[in-house]
Amino acid sequence: MRATTPVTPVPDEAPARNAALSLRRGLRLLDCIADRTRNGEPSVSLTVLAAELGTSKSTVLRLTAPMVENDLLRRTADAGFTLGLGALLLGQSYLEGIDLRSAAAPFLRRTAERTGLTCHLVVPDGTDIVYVDKVETRGTVRMGSRIGNRLPMRNTASGKAMVAFGEPELLDRVLAEPATAMTEHSIVDDDRWRAEIDRTHGRGYGIDDRENEPDIRCVAAPVFDHANQVVGAMSISGLASRFPAAAVRELGDGVVRTAREISVALGSSSAQLALSKAAR
Repeated sequence: MRATTPVTPVPDEAPARNAALSLRRGLRLLDCIADRTRNGEPSVSLTVLAAELGTSKSTVLRLTAPMVENDLLRRTADAGFTLGLGALLLGQSYLEGIDLRSAAAPFLRRTAERTGLTCHLVVPDGTDIVYVDKVETRGTVRMGSRIGNRLPMRNTASGKAMVAFGEPELLDRVLAEPATAMTEHSIVDDDRWRAEIDRTHGRGYGIDDRENEPDIRCVAAPVFDHANQVVGAMSISGLASRFPAAAVRELGDGVVRTAREISVALGSSSAQLALSKAAR
């Protein structure tokens, strides 16, 4: 009797395909509810979800059941659906995992290439700023700033930007520190400095007009996180001869826009709103 070769059974791929299809539909369902929630709808009905997914109401109920159980979705009083606390916690975990330096890096490079000036990213530490990133291009005049350097907020554009948009008590803490004149242009009078902070808030960016280093001009705008709190600032700096006072307004507005883009990458809703208003 001739021996027969055993036939290896082919795995049934149908369950895997069905699971993938269900997952894709579930993600589309979450996107639909999230989009409509952002547009002001308190809940999304079963009928609307079925129409959006091009499927039956029973299929929608099957897809939503595990999401409701895990609090990604919540049933509302009108038998609709809205996002649950679990979705918020997932989003919060994502936002908290975003690194400021990584998020800002492409924006700093783009700005340095566009302006030919040095770009800095700083974070606050008490009443000081600390440089956490620096981008120069080939045509940029080399500056003495280094990552890890620390400077008082008082004499820097970044410090002014963070004070102007930060918690009110930060202004008092900065003014409580002794004022040191780094150059002949440093603002050591408290009333003048308060007035400068008011102007900074009004225009959206701080200016260091040769106040920290002779012949160096700088503008900076605040960066906000997902809680719309100031977590840093980005700036552009250069020799006053290459960065004249006449260019401050145009370049300052560009820095504000870029700082808002970084803030949006960090999850700031206030920055997103500001960008949308500017676009209109």
